Amino acid sequence: MKNMPLRSMTGFAQVKGQVNGRLSFTLSLKSVNHRFLDLHFRMPSDSDDLEMKLRRQLKDKLARGHVELTLNIERSSNESVSLNRELVGGYIQAFRAAAAEFGLAAEPDLNVILRIPGALESAALPADGELEAAVLGKMEEVMNRLNGMREEEGRSAEVELRQRMAHVQKARLEVEKHRHATLRTYADKLKTRLQELIGSQVDPERILQEAALLVDRSDIQEELVRLDMHVKHFLGLLDEGGEIGKKLDFLLQEMNREANTLLSKTSGLAGEALQITEFGLSMKADIEKAREQVQNLE
Repeated sequence: MKNMPLRSMTGFAQVKGQVNGRLSFTLSLKSVNHRFLDLHFRMPSDSDDLEMKLRRQLKDKLARGHVELTLNIERSSNESVSLNRELVGGYIQAFRAAAAEFGLAAEPDLNVILRIPGALESAALPADGELEAAVLGKMEEVMNRLNGMREEEGRSAEVELRQRMAHVQKARLEVEKHRHATLRTYADKLKTRLQELIGSQVDPERILQEAALLVDRSDIQEELVRLDMHVKHFLGLLDEGGEIGKKLDFLLQEMNREANTLLSKTSGLAGEALQITEFGLSMKADIEKAREQVQNLE
């Protein structure tokens, strides 16, 4: 049984909340893949204290991902709004002073002025701590929704990853079947090379060196054994679940290295040994597809 569910780093969740009779809000979380936990906030001004509390909650629930939190405040249509005369008057005065100083014939635009933060004041501003309490009260719900979506994506990824590993193992077993062909091919090469060296009266030590080199290059058994170990380790991590994305990515890099070595050792061989190249390339394709999935896991 898994300790923790497998999660994708991709997800979206949104909840709505009420502060008072005239003020409501929408709280959204959007997550995509990232090497670390990268938090970004889009919130009303003067929300620094609230942002710090939200940041702590997100760090407790999320391990990796680029996460954007958006808080939008919504006011009722019948809410009364008043003009911040001091702020608006100061802006107009500064605008006209600048126009006079530089000799410009210009007048301030009211549409621009009213979009200045604080130019319009609401009669329904929440009491101290009222907005903060309402938002914090909705955080667990929105985080659970986000993680629910991430876990659903994680389950889909796990199904595909297990299929990819099954394909890798199948290809590995096929390579194992054809391994004797590579050994026979290298044995023929070795025989020819030894005859050349003996015929040219080369030093016996040189002959042994040549033989050892060809034998070392000929066998792919070590690569096949390591591939089997990596796949089994990979599946074991999937069984455990949790924050395993980085570990799985490392194992896939190791699998790719073994597949490359296997292909390198068998390159240029003719006959039945050509089958090894076909299965080796199939292995690499599945490993690469698996990496695309793994890099989006937490």
